[in-house]
Amino acid sequence: MKEPKLIDYLLLTILALIWASAFFNIKIATYSYGPVTIAFLRIFFGAIPVVALCFFKGIKIEAFSKDWYWFASIGLINLVIPFFLIAYGVQKVQSNLAAILMASTPLSATLLAHLFTDNEKINFIKVLGVLVGFSGIVFLFSDNVLINENNIFSAFLILVGSTFYVIGGLLTIKLSKKKNENVTASILIWATIFLIPVTAYTEQPWNLNPSTESTISVIYLGVVATGFAWLLRFRILVNNGLVFQAQVAYLIPIFGVILGYVFLKELITPKVLIALIAVIIGIYLVKKSNKNDIVNQ
Repeated sequence: MKEPKLIDYLLLTILALIWASAFFNIKIATYSYGPVTIAFLRIFFGAIPVVALCFFKGIKIEAFSKDWYWFASIGLINLVIPFFLIAYGVQKVQSNLAAILMASTPLSATLLAHLFTDNEKINFIKVLGVLVGFSGIVFLFSDNVLINENNIFSAFLILVGSTFYVIGGLLTIKLSKKKNENVTASILIWATIFLIPVTAYTEQPWNLNPSTESTISVIYLGVVATGFAWLLRFRILVNNGLVFQAQVAYLIPIFGVILGYVFLKELITPKVLIALIAVIIGIYLVKKSNKNDIVNQ
């Protein structure tokens, strides 16, 4: 891979900002839409730019090929379930807390990759990183100002949602020989198919009278934070590799806390800052160990 230039770091920062901005936009979307509808609209609008890119580049979409069950499973586990759980959880917790809780994804991935892959085993540095990172998450749950008996279950659901992201990522390895555009378009299509009847039955969104700001947030979540962000991520991966792209994990919780304060005036307590620092240190240790593993191979 080429040596990263200023433009590469700029694009990485933009990607982190987009993904971090998803959290406060989910919060705004919950003012008018239910969690199932948010998940459906986010996936539907996210599919549009990805499917359009496939048609533009002449890439065959294999959603209904012989591997359809893989696309369907990943769509359910990597998109439908976590998008719903996150939207449901954010109804009762601050968006900045969701950003920190979701930052546990690289830590969960380390544990699950050790169990289910052959080339990503745990070592001392990874164990230390996981312990430090999750200690920050546990410490965050002790913040009675922001997490209490009324919303602790919602916070826990966000944490569960982050784990489903990891499981979906592990399943995606089964399709690693296929083009990324095809895989992403296919799982978005299946996720949309899953959610059409569920959304119609549970929330009847056609009866809603949503605010303009909530509608803009939902469209943004789909087109920008899901569709466009994936395309930008793919460009960074192609040009700079996975190790460089993975650095986005450090920035997302930081930007998530800042954006939550700027746009929603959310509280930033001392425990939030301590938890944020612990999670970032944990991610750093895990990523450092992964980088060393790649160099030594």
